Amino acid sequence: MRVIISAGGTGGHIYPALAIIKKIKEMEPGSEFLYIGTKDRMEASLIPKRKIPYVGIEMKGLNRKKVWKNIKAIQCFLSGIKQAKQEIRKFNPDVVLGVGGYITAPVIYAAKKLGYKTFIHEQNCIPGLSNKFLSHYADRIGVSLEESLAYFDTKKAIFTGNPRSEEVLQVKPVDKKELGLSPLKKLVLIVMGSLGSMTMNQKMKEIIPGFASKNYEVLLVTGKNYYEKYQKELAVPSNVKLVPYLDNMLEIMKKTDLIVSRSGASTIAEITAIGLPSILVPSPYVTHNHQLKNALALEKCEAAVILEEDNFNKENLMTQIDRILNDQKYYHKMKHSAKKLGVPDSATRIYHVIKELVKEK
Repeated sequence: MRVIISAGGTGGHIYPALAIIKKIKEMEPGSEFLYIGTKDRMEASLIPKRKIPYVGIEMKGLNRKKVWKNIKAIQCFLSGIKQAKQEIRKFNPDVVLGVGGYITAPVIYAAKKLGYKTFIHEQNCIPGLSNKFLSHYADRIGVSLEESLAYFDTKKAIFTGNPRSEEVLQVKPVDKKELGLSPLKKLVLIVMGSLGSMTMNQKMKEIIPGFASKNYEVLLVTGKNYYEKYQKELAVPSNVKLVPYLDNMLEIMKKTDLIVSRSGASTIAEITAIGLPSILVPSPYVTHNHQLKNALALEKCEAAVILEEDNFNKENLMTQIDRILNDQKYYHKMKHSAKKLGVPDSATRIYHVIKELVKEK
């Protein structure tokens, strides 16, 4: 199979795209790929490192507040379509996939206009601007959460889950001793994104000393930008371990008893695949408040507890952690409910949808 895949901007789009590539390679080892991303976002460095052929196109996202700044974005979109058409003709794929981010708009649009089969995937509960636009040009639309089906044409949309879920199940758990953690104590993992959050880190500095009296351990991912400040400004209790970043997050999550995190699409996919109870702190800084909608999808099934950023403080956090870890009946209900929401064969489902499209070609 010859596949062009486009996704960009954040790991929430890029890692599901990589999961799809991995599955196609597993099912059809001779497959060839071309990845089309931006010139200046994280995929521009991440994808070539993985030896995947890469083309960068200059693209800008729309500015919702300062409309006059969108002239450049529109110019990039139009020139992006032209460049995408050139690359698509040259590569001549069997199918073109869009897995999120504004870079997918010119790529999928160009592919459809050239007569190629197209598939897009939506990770969040509420579709982003690009996927709303592209839903008119995609032959099939995969969604991570069933709630998203309501936003798309029912003849095109299919519930696939997030392809990241299937990868999670293949990962081996870490040995807690390697991290300097006790295998006999429960572990609470607190993470607010790879870069961290200034607001949340300020709050955590006030909360951390309170963990000293607890019988569980805490692993706090500060984000690379904030780690040194923690080291300089805080006396950290012996049961709290600080790290700037984790390369083996999935392996650690498999040894975690409770996670406190944002509620981005990939995080939701990972915790439901594992069946990991969570306290979700939706980022209020994202479009359409989609992280809150993602979190609500879990909370209504009793798979997670939502603690909004404004209410995130020592008393509220400690109360929720103690409640979840100390009430075994409640804990196991959360674990079971989270696992029930997971889609362990999501990448395989997407592969079969793509395969059907190729057969229709």
